[in-house]
Amino acid sequence: MKILITGSAGFIGANLAMRLLAEGFCGQPCTIVGLDNCNAYYDPSLKEHRLKLVARTAREHTEHAYTFVRGDIADKALVESLFAEHHFDIVVNLAAQAGVRYSIDNPDAYIQSNIVGFYNILEACRHSAATANGGGHPVGHLVYASSSSVYGGNTKVPFSTDDRVDNPVSLYAATKKSNELFAHCYSKLYDIPTTGLRFFTVYGPAGRPDMAYFGFTDKLIKGETIRIYNYGNCRRDFTYIDDIVEGIVRVMKAPPQRRVGSDGLPIPPYKVYNIGGGRPENLLDFVQILQEELVAAEVLPQGYDFEAHKQLVPMQPGDVATTYADTTALGRDFGFTPSTTLREGLRRFARWYKDYYKS
Repeated sequence: MKILITGSAGFIGANLAMRLLAEGFCGQPCTIVGLDNCNAYYDPSLKEHRLKLVARTAREHTEHAYTFVRGDIADKALVESLFAEHHFDIVVNLAAQAGVRYSIDNPDAYIQSNIVGFYNILEACRHSAATANGGGHPVGHLVYASSSSVYGGNTKVPFSTDDRVDNPVSLYAATKKSNELFAHCYSKLYDIPTTGLRFFTVYGPAGRPDMAYFGFTDKLIKGETIRIYNYGNCRRDFTYIDDIVEGIVRVMKAPPQRRVGSDGLPIPPYKVYNIGGGRPENLLDFVQILQEELVAAEVLPQGYDFEAHKQLVPMQPGDVATTYADTTALGRDFGFTPSTTLREGLRRFARWYKDYYKS
């Protein structure tokens, strides 16, 4: 089983690679090829740290093979060469320029990675399928990262994949919705099984420093003030990294079935699922739990004056008041619903933060 993971130095990609290298796939040995450009959107040393963890896992489980390629999915020639060399069974595209606010000032990065890069992955899958008709090896399943951001300003909660998502409020959200549209098109035209996963506020140890829980911790340690938007009247559906990885692995094992419609043409083997905790948390409650766990882990001292370092401010452009995942379809089709509580997840993050930074 040969699996390509793009964005493999990223938070989700690295954890997925470690899971597969530790356990294999469907009880079989697997070959993992990781691809990542390790850009400087956030501290590259954290990405290098994750890559070391993945490499260590590979050394501990020699029944599986692992190769890391430093490169960009926007490099069409590189993508084509990887597909030609490895003949992937499954592709998991997690490479993307993330972040809502960053997209307001840096749109080019999103077009290159999220549009051009994703197109290159789709084209490589397409030509793999075409080659298979001549005796080659087709990609059996493309799993790709979408985002809860596609729901934009939807007021109906919880967010369901049956809801219309035609009104994005950021370029990042627009690129992710475009990914879903592109995938549907390629599934229809070329009979490529694709599954999109709308992730909801992923967090945990060695996560992304631009996420609130990580950024708040950095600021509090420096004695700076944290800004809580919409005066604290926001709710987020936090999802712990292990739950995200479990969901991805289950989805990887069950590609949408290829079928033919009454017109003799393929019915698109295409699916989209939410992966979220299904328990939206108020940001003020989230900050309270975070500070308690940071003190318990001795990242911050006893008696730290949080009120003096907290500021309630208006909503910022591109943001939304609530995210809330309807995970009914995920539970129905894969027998899985994320279950890690916010307190347990933040406790693990706080302990990792102490080990990684304070030590």
